[in-house]
Amino acid sequence: MTGTVSDPVTRMKGLYDAFGRGDIPTVLAAMDEGIEWYEAEGGPWFLGRPFVGPQEVVDGVFQRIATEFEGFEIHPTRFLRDGDTVIMEGRYRARSHAATGKPLDAEVVHVWDLRNDKLVRFHQYVDTRQLADVMGADG
Repeated sequence: MTGTVSDPVTRMKGLYDAFGRGDIPTVLAAMDEGIEWYEAEGGPWFLGRPFVGPQEVVDGVFQRIATEFEGFEIHPTRFLRDGDTVIMEGRYRARSHAATGKPLDAEVVHVWDLRNDKLVRFHQYVDTRQLADVMGADG
């Protein structure tokens, strides 16, 4: 970015594209130092509190994705905007590295809040029952 604030939907589409290319540094650079990252309640990585800051997101989410899934992809199908909030509807697709080796094809919704072109809050809604099944966790 050149110091100007972009359209939030355009910004988020670019960040999903970067994630898909494996360009995690670009995604992390878009995060505010105090980002609050909420995983879906009942999901495998739900802590009862948000991950705070890019390093906690890397350690608690991104590294786990790389360790526990093969070919993890996010397929956005729709973006909605309300001011500085962007909602992405889409699907997660991957295969579990866990003993199950099962495929993941789960509907997902992400809610992002931006401030001054930075990601300040993330909230995930996903089929946690399917995640547990694919990962071999107790349901």
